[in-house]
Amino acid sequence: MLVWVLALLASACAPAALLRGGARPTPVAAIARPVIVVSIDGLRPDAIDRFGARTIQRLVREGRATMDARTILPSLTLPSHTSMLTGVLPEAHGVTWNDDQVEGRGLVAVPTVFGVARAHGVRTAAFFGKAKFRHLMVPETLDYAQAPTGWWGRWSARRTVSDVRDYFGTGARPELLFVHIGEPDFAGHTAGWMTWWYGRAVRQADEAVRDILVAADSAYGVGGYTVIVTADHGGSGRTHGSAHPDDVTIPWIAWGAGVVPGPAPDDVQTTDTAATALWLLGVEVPDGWSGEPVTEAFAPRSATTPQRRD
Repeated sequence: MLVWVLALLASACAPAALLRGGARPTPVAAIARPVIVVSIDGLRPDAIDRFGARTIQRLVREGRATMDARTILPSLTLPSHTSMLTGVLPEAHGVTWNDDQVEGRGLVAVPTVFGVARAHGVRTAAFFGKAKFRHLMVPETLDYAQAPTGWWGRWSARRTVSDVRDYFGTGARPELLFVHIGEPDFAGHTAGWMTWWYGRAVRQADEAVRDILVAADSAYGVGGYTVIVTADHGGSGRTHGSAHPDDVTIPWIAWGAGVVPGPAPDDVQTTDTAATALWLLGVEVPDGWSGEPVTEAFAPRSATTPQRRD
């Protein structure tokens, strides 16, 4: 179901943040377009090898990756994804709750990566697997967006990927596409992180990534897009949200057009995902953002060759 919230909150400017690497690079032209961001909810980096996530393992081998990226505090789904998709920390975006409170709190009050990109003519789309993401579905920022509603409030990876394929089937070709996969988080809360059931969910998420790549190959052409695969948080026991390394350490993987294979910097933050997506699209990163483009992972398009799938 397509869910659009009718009221739009006034945007607030985020406070200035110190840049970790000095002056932020200004893009001259797009390095890669389109860009697909896949967030696997609750994916611990050590689960990728532990449970044989073959597609993600291949993206790590062929792309640029770190298994030591960091999310924000609190390391919870909605605050973390809000930082991932706004490029700012919770003290700037103000989202510290972790459930669907759109009717009471409204929409996120700072610019999202979708809004910044669309203001520069970029076609945008987002497929959210949890109802709480409605906070990020700001009108006039997304050409298409969907999220579940109702008491259940979540969709399976199979449903989400099927909807992505159907969307491509309409002829839509978003230049910034976000896809949320929730299975590892669901299993972690039910059976515990790193359990057999969690491992099964990790493999289901991996299959979803595989199917997204197959659909993207058909839509954009092999080698015609760039993917960032990451997570919002990890977990331990049956929960997450703390500063423990198992909760805040996340994978960050770039693969596809423009990517130079090799290790990514270990200081990648979740806020860097939005900044990197804008930079790849040739859109300048807003001055108030904490996130920085992970430029070390990429080279100009002319210096790269398309990567072919097995």
